[in-house]
Amino acid sequence: MTAALRRSFGSLSVPNYRRYFVGQVVSISGNWMQIVAEVWLILRLTGSGTVVGLAAALQFLPILLAGVWGGLLADRVPKRLLLSVTQVMNLVPVLAMWALTASGAVEAWMVLGLIFVRGAVNAIDNPARQSFVVEMVGAERVVNAVSLNSVLVHTARIVGPAAAGLVIALFGVAPCFLLNAVTFVVMFVALCYMDPAELEPAPRAARAPGQLRSALRHVLATPALRIPLAMMAVVGMLSFNFQVLLPLLAKFTWHGTASAYAALTAAMGVGSIAGALASGARGRVSPRILTAASAGFGLATLVAAAAPTFALQLLALVPLGAMSVTFAAGVNSALQLAVEPELRGRVMALYSVVFLGSTPVGGPLAGWLAETAGPRAGLVLGGVAALLAAAVAGRAFERAGVTPRAPAAARTLAVAPGVAAASGGRALSACPARAPRRGLARVRDARHAMARRAERARRS
Repeated sequence: MTAALRRSFGSLSVPNYRRYFVGQVVSISGNWMQIVAEVWLILRLTGSGTVVGLAAALQFLPILLAGVWGGLLADRVPKRLLLSVTQVMNLVPVLAMWALTASGAVEAWMVLGLIFVRGAVNAIDNPARQSFVVEMVGAERVVNAVSLNSVLVHTARIVGPAAAGLVIALFGVAPCFLLNAVTFVVMFVALCYMDPAELEPAPRAARAPGQLRSALRHVLATPALRIPLAMMAVVGMLSFNFQVLLPLLAKFTWHGTASAYAALTAAMGVGSIAGALASGARGRVSPRILTAASAGFGLATLVAAAAPTFALQLLALVPLGAMSVTFAAGVNSALQLAVEPELRGRVMALYSVVFLGSTPVGGPLAGWLAETAGPRAGLVLGGVAALLAAAVAGRAFERAGVTPRAPAAARTLAVAPGVAAASGGRALSACPARAPRRGLARVRDARHAMARRAERARRS
């Protein structure tokens, strides 16, 4: 195994993370089977691209409405326990979907309702899952672990839809839901077999008024948090709508079946795995990487929109997948490194809100645009949005003093507040990160102001 590959898989040397990784591969593969089956069921029942967009919106609407409270819960409750509970809770809507579909009683409104219920559970599960990673591997491996999480997500994106296409072709839609129920049991067992003594839990947040507001103020006062979140808000809403656009491309642009949809999803997954492995081997993140990934994502999306044949469409989705995961994993890693440990659940909940919770706006918009102007138009919208986000964020990083002036080996986001605490005082990359003095002064002043406000609140 080469040195780069060893770096790419470095976090798997942690036993707890290995158990988590295996459980997640199975669980997320089942989730993708569920998503493909739901989309195909909705298309069969309604034939409407707008309703497909509505289904995607309902899956993530609870994250938009209540994701920050899920993050607060993740800061108050041990994350391993919380994740074990959500695995059991997820069984309810999944088994209900299986029973209704298998009995032939299913209608479109039932599917939409159960998608919403599943989304409500994920509003609790997602912030806990995002913020649990650093507790398993430590801050020094978090960039690698986040990238490996992307590997497992996109491996599942290949395995899940491929399995769903096969199961739907041979047995119909209903068995996909039953198989997904089994995968939650596998993840529950993986969590039970973890060694709690090897975890590095963050300090638990005590109950106090205004905890969500204080987390939001911290984000707004910290450029290394504020700018990546703003980028993800734009790109997440307008560019990450592949769950809506890929089935519409398969059905209406290429006149295919569930197998065509699975092939498109798998092609993008192959690129995503390659991008995630490259990110994991790099082991660092910087403003330049974030802006370059967003720009590359936009260009790759426009190329995919222009693909003239199905074969070229599959080929174009490979670099698109690589750039999309480089951007998403970069934002996730930047936030994990920049935030105080006791705020990590709430900040990662905000990440979930702007990434997944923006789908209730972007999903129906992409579905409507695809239905009126064709699925390619939805891709064009996403490509332009990612390019604009890269341009605006690059200027914002520079104005805020976050853009490093140090040599290339030292260009990381470790200048953000909270990184020294999160890493136990260790450097987060091979070389210590540096930032302009003006940027550090702003960060220091903002933290002191927050501390004074917190002290006044306690006295009152």
